[in-house]
Amino acid sequence: MSHIRDTSRVTPDVDTGSTTPTPSISATEDRAAYIAALGFPILVIIGGIVGFTASDAVSTISGWTNTLLGIVMFGMGLTLRPVDFALVARRPLPVAIGVVAQYVLMPLIALLVVWILQLPPEIAAGVILVGCAPGGTSSNVVSYLARGDVALSVTMTSVSTLLAPLLTPLLTLWLAGRYMPLDAGSMALSIVQVVLVPVIAGLLIRLLLPRVVEAVLPVLPWVSVVAIAMIVAIVVSGSRDVIVEAGLIVLVAVIIHNALGYLLGYLAGRFTGQPVPARRTMAVEVGMQNSGLAAGLATQYMSPLAALPGAVFSVWHNLSGAVVAALCRAADRPRR
Repeated sequence: MSHIRDTSRVTPDVDTGSTTPTPSISATEDRAAYIAALGFPILVIIGGIVGFTASDAVSTISGWTNTLLGIVMFGMGLTLRPVDFALVARRPLPVAIGVVAQYVLMPLIALLVVWILQLPPEIAAGVILVGCAPGGTSSNVVSYLARGDVALSVTMTSVSTLLAPLLTPLLTLWLAGRYMPLDAGSMALSIVQVVLVPVIAGLLIRLLLPRVVEAVLPVLPWVSVVAIAMIVAIVVSGSRDVIVEAGLIVLVAVIIHNALGYLLGYLAGRFTGQPVPARRTMAVEVGMQNSGLAAGLATQYMSPLAALPGAVFSVWHNLSGAVVAALCRAADRPRR
């Protein structure tokens, strides 16, 4: 999913001594970002409804999951530029804090949720896989809307995605292996194929054909969300018989997981002395996962029921992200 460029100017915050981005882009682009943040989950919900009501028809495309994931990650690669990685050298501390929080806090929160709710093994494994996934591709839009540090958001998403072939399977095997047998090696290879290769390919094409890519950038988020909606439809069609029974507990698990991710991500930034925009970005990056990837991996290497948390997360984190962004903007309004 396309990221929002960091076209804001930064002004000092006289109360906190930090810097707060003051948007210099048009109200039209601002509205477009809100439409994206709210429109994405609506389309994903539609995909879930189609998967539930037309499961037989959707089952005919059940083998498309990896291809659809590749499309999403290729679109992400097209939005990246080498400068997006330069922040690692210029500001390594916030990037490192955010990425470490991503791969430490979310897996641990997943374990906590599994323990508190006493989730059945397949759902437990799916929740843990979501927690071990890299940052969500729509987190950059939400960071922008929350007036966070957009450049940091793009870099954190990119770095966590590039680390996913190593960390996601290892963490999942370590934490979820007790619930379901897993082939971490095959999962790692799959992540390389559907994440790393498409992202790098997109980045290279952006370098070679910048004008062509610039022309198609506005439609990339919608292509990506249609692909994610199709993945959700496939997941729902495969677990249709158990959704009515397990849907509520999965939703509760996802809400707790996502909310604690936002909270602890923000606190990680605060306790390490990061300015408010960076704290907001860390909250968003930690709380929002690449749940489409988690759903696809669970479908391939676990079970349809284990893929359900990823499908639900795909809807919920965009809705909650829009709420978080609205709360952040409300906090920036001057008090009378």
